[in-house]
Amino acid sequence: MNSLDEIANELAGYDPQALSADMVQAFLAKLVEPVSSVESVTVFEALGRVLAQDIISPISVPPHDNSAMDGYAFDGAQLGAAATLRLKVVGTALAGKAWGGRVVAGESLRIMTGAIMPAGLDTVVPQEFTQVQGDMVSFPASNLQPGDNRRKLGEDLMQGQPALQQGELLTPAALGLVASLGIKVVPVYRRVKVVYFSTGDEILSLGEPAREGAVYDSNRYTVFGLLKRLGCEVIDMGVVRDHPESLEAAFVRAALCSDAIITSGGVSVGEADYTKAMMKKLGDVAFWRIAMRPGRPMAVGHIFREKLASSPYLTIDSSSETESSFNDSAVLFGLPGNPVAVMVTFLAFVRPALLRMMGCTASAPPLLKAHSQEVIRKKPGRTEYQRGTVSTAPDGTLQVKTTGNQGSGVLSSMVQANGLILLHHHQGQVSIGELVDVMMFDGVV
Repeated sequence: MNSLDEIANELAGYDPQALSADMVQAFLAKLVEPVSSVESVTVFEALGRVLAQDIISPISVPPHDNSAMDGYAFDGAQLGAAATLRLKVVGTALAGKAWGGRVVAGESLRIMTGAIMPAGLDTVVPQEFTQVQGDMVSFPASNLQPGDNRRKLGEDLMQGQPALQQGELLTPAALGLVASLGIKVVPVYRRVKVVYFSTGDEILSLGEPAREGAVYDSNRYTVFGLLKRLGCEVIDMGVVRDHPESLEAAFVRAALCSDAIITSGGVSVGEADYTKAMMKKLGDVAFWRIAMRPGRPMAVGHIFREKLASSPYLTIDSSSETESSFNDSAVLFGLPGNPVAVMVTFLAFVRPALLRMMGCTASAPPLLKAHSQEVIRKKPGRTEYQRGTVSTAPDGTLQVKTTGNQGSGVLSSMVQANGLILLHHHQGQVSIGELVDVMMFDGVV
């Protein structure tokens, strides 16, 4: 495990008080390490898990040449002999079993979708192209080429070929592929355990009466949803007050039962420094000011389990939660307190880091290009993540417009948006019609 100083020394131009978004991503890629524990789960349990080993196809898919549709199978070499081909039908091949007869020149076989293609036959004419009279079928030869409508043995996967690779996130399509190979159980990395809590005396939990100067906690619920969508095991520790004892107890309990700890609030300049002080006491933590909007302050580092040995809060019965599969420390992500800033910093930085911890090889979110429908004011020197609505223009291209007020406390704008307009560090004002990068929300938020 690299220390924060070691990572910082590897990054040219690292300045914790003026970090670009790209530098943050490069730092976090070096900070987090994948979990190592592997477990076996059934295909029904594997959705959203990360594959721990390559899956080698034990069979060829499909296992034999077969028909891609209902129709008539014949030897395609007969095409071109006449404008209309007229063949005798000598039998019917059904899916699920081999037809035992023989077809020669001038003959054809009625065949169902998925049925095995008998030897010597390589082409299927769809039944809607044919005319049948008695035991004869005729059809225009110009509609076909030899080999049409035949699925070849192994055209999806050949026996012995890699079907899926270690580090792939198991999607619904991947589950279907695994099942098509006859595989019932797959090896996956264990779920990453993440503890989350909000900090602040002004934060109200649901069910508490409203009071002047206080706000209801929304961050726990957005982060909970983001973590669940990601496939993490989430432990919610509620709201922790700005008291040293409460904060130390929370960090001790969190570090003993998790791979990662996420907090919101308490990392901005001018805020009560109990949260930052406790992070420093128990771990190796850097406090950043990132050149971005929204979400400038952020804390990252490790909370070391060995440092907890002297804490009086080890009396909390959390020893039973400690797993040998955990590393020597829990990774810490201290996020800002404003609701939109929490979600943006999570999507931009925390989510890719957690995917790496999960063992996933593809952690960077894909970006789409869309034409801006409006002028977007921006000065070079910071990265901006503006909430936007992407739609399809009349010419079929993608277009995007902002949701209006981009304040970091306007959580309703995240509901209205279907993506983030990513304006890069060196990018300036955007003109109408200019292409911009968009990070879509679908399946994430």
